[in-house]
Amino acid sequence: MDVRRQANDNGMAEMPMHPVRREASAGNMSMGGGALGKILALLLIVASVAIIGWLGQKGFASMTADSAVKSKEYQAVFLTNGQVYFGKFSKVNSSYVELTDIFYLQVQQTVQPTTSSSSSDNNQQVSLAKLGGELHGPEDEMFISRSQVLFWENLKDTGKVVKAIKDYKAQGSK
Repeated sequence: MDVRRQANDNGMAEMPMHPVRREASAGNMSMGGGALGKILALLLIVASVAIIGWLGQKGFASMTADSAVKSKEYQAVFLTNGQVYFGKFSKVNSSYVELTDIFYLQVQQTVQPTTSSSSSDNNQQVSLAKLGGELHGPEDEMFISRSQVLFWENLKDTGKVVKAIKDYKAQGSK
């Protein structure tokens, strides 16, 4: 190794501006290079496990929700704005759910009670309405952003909503 000092105008010794090279020996490489290699390999393994875990969790969550849809049954979809729709999921992806054969609850309130002792609950009548008869004339399909869906449920054929839907369809076929 050659390290030379040069004198400047002040008579002070200066270190050269170029880097000093060290000769690599077998002992230096096994200590420094081996430890560095082990650390890099460990970091690579940890990063790989974290990425695989994240992808697996993301895929597992969407797979579980999507595969839980019973496509022959009706679903109730509860939205963040308080609305509830009943229908059948025809497509589900990470951005949207597509609902078809859609119904919703409609609350009708009578203007004047029939008797003075009637409670406000008796003045409300809840009925099931079919999507499509509204003023704006929507088609019988709805694309709902997944971010707006609080939760959804598969409905039993024995529930009141599904029975009302079947009754509605039976009246339409007569």
